[in-house]
Parts: sequence; C-alpha cells; structure tokens
Amino acid sequence: MNQNIAEIEFTIFDTETTGLNPDAGDRIVELSAYRIKANQKLAVFDTLINPRRAISPEAFAVNKISLQMLEHAPDAAAVLPKFLKFIDGSCLCSYNAGFDLGFLNAELKIADLPPLEGMVVLDILTLAKKLIPGLPRYALWFIAQRLGVSAPQVHRALADVELTWEVFLRLQTIAGQQGIVSLEGFSKLCAFNPALLDTGRLDKVRQIQACIRDKKIIKITYLSSATGGISQREVIPQEIKQDNQTRYLVGICCLKKEQRTFRLDNILDLEVA
Repeated sequence: MNQNIAEIEFTIFDTETTGLNPDAGDRIVELSAYRIKANQKLAVFDTLINPRRAISPEAFAVNKISLQMLEHAPDAAAVLPKFLKFIDGSCLCSYNAGFDLGFLNAELKIADLPPLEGMVVLDILTLAKKLIPGLPRYALWFIAQRLGVSAPQVHRALADVELTWEVFLRLQTIAGQQGIVSLEGFSKLCAFNPALLDTGRLDKVRQIQACIRDKKIIKITYLSSATGGISQREVIPQEIKQDNQTRYLVGICCLKKEQRTFRLDNILDLEVA
C-alpha cells in the first residue's frame, strides 16, 4: 500500500446500462476499461453486452445504445471471465465507483461468479470532491472542463474511460502537490471499499479514544473540506461525535488555541505527538 502510484497498474473502467437500478433488474449493455501504469496505456477492454431485456427510454436518451446494436453482442456470462482476467492484479478505478461496482457485482451474481472483494477500488468522483471542494457540481464532464480537459463526455463507456483517465492524471498532479503520491495516500482519500473504509475509521476511533483516555496530544494530517489543502495539526482530543453518517473529532487545536472540529474521514494520518 506504500507503493508510489507510478508503480501501480490501474484499471479504469466504466459501464453503460439499461437503467439505474441493478436490484430492479437493470443490466450492463457496455463494459470498457483501460489498464494503465505510470500514465501509460497498457491495454484496452471494450465490448457491448446483450442484456436480454429492454433498455429504458431514459437510458437510451443518454447513451443512445439500442437493442438493435446489441442483437449480436455476447451475454455478460461470456464477457465477465475475460474482464476478470483483464483486471487481475490491478487497482480498480471508476468515476462514481459505487454505481459501476453495483452493476458489475450484480452481473457476477447472475453468472454465478463471486463478487469483487479484496481489491482496492478508487472512486475518482470522491477524489475530485476531496481535492477540489466547493464546486456547484461534480459531473464528469464538468470536472474535466474545470481541469482543462477539452474532450466532451458522450456517455459511451470507452469514451468516458478516456475522460476519467485524463481527469485522474490531473487529480494526481494536484494530490502530488500536497505530498500524496502513494497508493495508501490515495486509498485514504478515495477508496470505495466499504470494509476498508470501516476498518480505517474504527482504527482512527480507537486511537483517538485511547489518547482521550490517556490525555495525550495527537498530531494529525488533515485535508480541509473548504480548500482541499492539507496541513499538520497538533490537537488535544476531547470527544468523538457523530452527525448523521459522519464522525468528527472535537479537540483543542494547539496552534489556534481554540476548540475545533475535524471530520474523521478527512484525517489522513494521526500519531501521538
């Protein structure tokens, strides 16, 4: 996890679907991916998939994929083993990873294949929100324009993979300026995996609770939700509170000499001072 991201092979993938809800029976109609390393494209995966069901008018209005286009396309059961081989040994990336992974795991279940577990999955949408906070929207095309990527978003899987890759490269530059260059650092910023996130949060909670009990000062590396900047703070922890689904550290900031509140998921690192 401490490897520099330039040493990591990433698979950036995207799906187009018959609708928005795999639990209601919506299926994947297009699956595309780039395998990359050190900003170099290693391989391309691109296929249409016959969903064996209707495409919603709303989905067709976005991706313009018709049943006629899919008539001779393979079923998902024929595509998935090839895709699993393509991504093997890589770190997955997607823009809005929860959506694409939800559909991918639904298709794996239908094909009687195990879900994708144990892989690091980076959500580029979350990365954009962390590093460029306060924007009015976070659609892929909007972030691409904001970062100087001129290609339009055409809502076809391979084109959106290309766009996501360009956005990811620019976000890596922004993260690098803040000293975030390792897979571990990126995982703390934008890993989607629920188990990984839950484990990380629990570890932070335990560390902070121990410092509260022992009356110890902690040193945190903190990502500002307002500016996207990263700073180091020494804090006298007082309590952990929860507001809806978000946990916060409340403590005395030694620099400001005042009580401050810090989002736990924005604390990238902490240690006893």
